[in-house]
Amino acid sequence: MARFEFRLPDIGEGIAEAEVVAWHVKVGDTIAEDQGIADMMTDKATVEMESPVSGVVIALAGEVGDMIPIGSTLVVIETEGEEEASPPAPTAPVTAPPPAASHPLAGTDLEITTEQHMPETPAAHFIPAPHPDATEINVPTPGAQALASPAVRARAKELGIDLGEVKAREGGRIRHADLDAFLTYNAGQGFAPAGATRADEAIKVVGMRRRIAENMAASKRAIPHFTYVDEIDVTALEGMRGDLNANRGNRPKLTMLPLMIVAICKSIPQFPMINARFDDEAGIVTRYGAIHLGMATQTDAGLMVPVIRNAQSLNVWQLAAEITRLAEAARSGKAKSEELSGSTLTITSLGPLGGIATTPVINRPEVAIIGPNKIVERPVFDGDDIRRAKLMNLSISCDHRVVDGWDAASYVQLLKKFLETPVLLFAD
Repeated sequence: MARFEFRLPDIGEGIAEAEVVAWHVKVGDTIAEDQGIADMMTDKATVEMESPVSGVVIALAGEVGDMIPIGSTLVVIETEGEEEASPPAPTAPVTAPPPAASHPLAGTDLEITTEQHMPETPAAHFIPAPHPDATEINVPTPGAQALASPAVRARAKELGIDLGEVKAREGGRIRHADLDAFLTYNAGQGFAPAGATRADEAIKVVGMRRRIAENMAASKRAIPHFTYVDEIDVTALEGMRGDLNANRGNRPKLTMLPLMIVAICKSIPQFPMINARFDDEAGIVTRYGAIHLGMATQTDAGLMVPVIRNAQSLNVWQLAAEITRLAEAARSGKAKSEELSGSTLTITSLGPLGGIATTPVINRPEVAIIGPNKIVERPVFDGDDIRRAKLMNLSISCDHRVVDGWDAASYVQLLKKFLETPVLLFAD
């Protein structure tokens, strides 16, 4: 028998390390060639590592959430034949940072954990079954002096239970378990528990969730946010959207989002400070001519931001198709690295959950993020008349180091003009 050391290859993005987000094998497993062994994350792209050999897993490099340097041993496999190691893949001339002291491979490729790290199973929560002699539990004895601790008495008072009606099962003293049994037996008499009890759960913050946490914390820590909200009458826009969908042929169905993006692209040229990125270390703000629009998308793994490249060059139907393609790629985990980076401005919408107003967090190093909210139907005054209108609040959060409040408010007013007079969206 021999040992094969599978080293983490260069995943092709010029990175120095990758994070273990999932193990598909454990120590002692017999695996086949090309079988998936781990998911490794770089930036926002996840790559599955496959075993180049068959054999038995005898060691794993750490746990989920650990950072593994490129070229270091990821898995050790016992195989038939002579001992060998997978050669490290060629890498760009980038010096990898030294491994953290907590890393299982710190200092050497051979310091590999061979124990299986299994999470501890939380103790089950048991609710005692009703006392077998139901008549004993429910024999009312009003005014009886019940023996119980202050905590039990306080709980009984909160639940509206007369302790004189509760039968103690051990030593004549009423305990919490006796209250539980009483509640269970009298569930149909107004004493049903408010909800089911579930065990506490400790979840390690790794992978996409850790990246989101780090990015959001960095954004709020470094950027002085301010948010401006205005109300927009989208009655005419919704009417036009309905007409376009009724005559779309085989083109994709329009939601509000592609029309909103057209309005953003029409209004941005007059407010270039909105479509920008701020390198605060270098002290440089870059105002972009092209609009690479980030589109916040909720996925099972967490929030991702695929990018619509050159949104200003696409018509409303092309935007609808690109929105669908990128959202599906993000949710299925098939979005490419270049499709998840390089945005110059972001739009975020909760769709039907949109709420009254939002205060979205800027996608650093951008300087602004736009958040349309839910459309609601309300009566509005139109001169001396009252009419039914479809109204939507629109939020914009800006980096106050780069964008002044006057500029943000003025930009939203121009955006409002396009959305409330939708014929302007298709006028040169």
